[in-house]
Amino acid sequence: EGIKPILIKNSPSRFKNPHTVPKLKKIQINRGLGLAAQNTNILKKNIEEFENITGQKPLITRAKKAIAGFKIRENMELGLSVTLRGEKMYAFLTKLLFFTFAQIRDFRGLSLRSFDKAGNYTFGLKEQLIFPEVNYDDVDQTQGFTISIILEQSS
Repeated sequence: EGIKPILIKNSPSRFKNPHTVPKLKKIQINRGLGLAAQNTNILKKNIEEFENITGQKPLITRAKKAIAGFKIRENMELGLSVTLRGEKMYAFLTKLLFFTFAQIRDFRGLSLRSFDKAGNYTFGLKEQLIFPEVNYDDVDQTQGFTISIILEQSS
C-alpha cells in the first residue's frame, strides 16, 4: 500500500500518530542558464529538454533587478524552473530512482547531509544525459540542474 505502514512499523516511537508521517508535497527542478539564456536557440532547446524530462512546460525565471557587475539587466531571462505535483511528481520520482540513478557511473548513493532544517532534500545533477528521454545527438553542451524534493510534515 506504500511506504507509510512500513515507516510506522519500523519506528513506532517516532510516528505514534499516523498523521505525523512525512508526505511528498512537490518536486522542484531548476536550471540556471545565466547569460546563455539570451540566445533563443539555447533557451528553446533547454525548454524542450525540460518538457521531455518532466512532461511539463518549464517556467522561465527572470532577473529581479539589474546587476551591472554580472552584466544582468532587470527582467532578463536567466533560468528554467518546473514544479511537479500529484501524478507527474510520483512518475518523475519513480523514473529518477529506478532508471536515472542506474545510468550514473560509479553511483554511491545520495548524501544524508543534503536535508535542510525543514526536512526537504536537495541535490544536483551534473548532466542531463542520464535521463532516458534525452537524445545524445541533440545535446550541444551538458548542463546540470538542481532537484529539490519538498516534504509536508505536521509535527
